[in-house]
Amino acid sequence: MTALAPAARPRRRVPWGALLWPALLLLCLWPGMLPNLMAPFSAGEPPDVGDSPLWQLTLVHLALVFGAEALVLLIGLPLAVFVTRPGRAALMRLAEALTGLGQTVPTLAILALAVPTLGLGLRPTLLGLVLYGLVPVVSNGVAGLLSVDRSVLDAARGMGMTPGQQLRRVELPLSLPILLAGVRTSTVYNVGTATIGAALGAGGLGLPIINGLSQQNTGLVLIGALLSALLALSLDALLGLVVRRES
Repeated sequence: MTALAPAARPRRRVPWGALLWPALLLLCLWPGMLPNLMAPFSAGEPPDVGDSPLWQLTLVHLALVFGAEALVLLIGLPLAVFVTRPGRAALMRLAEALTGLGQTVPTLAILALAVPTLGLGLRPTLLGLVLYGLVPVVSNGVAGLLSVDRSVLDAARGMGMTPGQQLRRVELPLSLPILLAGVRTSTVYNVGTATIGAALGAGGLGLPIINGLSQQNTGLVLIGALLSALLALSLDALLGLVVRRES
């Protein structure tokens, strides 16, 4: 008898995006690198990015995005769990409609309405980011929890699991890939949205864009836009690795 050949392991694709985009971002954050590249767009001289170095603006931008995403998860995940319990279909539709308003109403309008109450700076910016980032997390959380096979839940009940145990041990683990895809989308959205916060004094990579527009300096605008794009691509690629690992 001939021995059976071992099953070939599936080849894993090299995550080029997770290597390329962060590398390009770090290269552009090297002191003087990006301003020198943008000199042709700024009257032949490197644009003046101000007192804050670009790496510091990038860290502030990251803090804004991650802080908003933490609040989005604290609000969105319990909300998705609550409205997907049996007998709450009407609440589920209402929650999806209300969270959808965050992307229906323009972000600038939300910030303009929040400033008289919250003032300038961090708080109105976080409010806008949270409202804008809730939609993918809530919608994917609801979709993931509803996609769990009913027969699996019946088997869990047959084993004597309580509803809380079913949620922790069965529903959340099985819906995690879909939920993480929503977090990935929400994070990438908010990298771009956070640039608006610079107009309110929140800082970040929107600062070169705002200064460039006020000074009519194309080089400064391109610096902020390029770094924001590279940051969004880097986070998207890195979070994509997490999603694929959990799938």
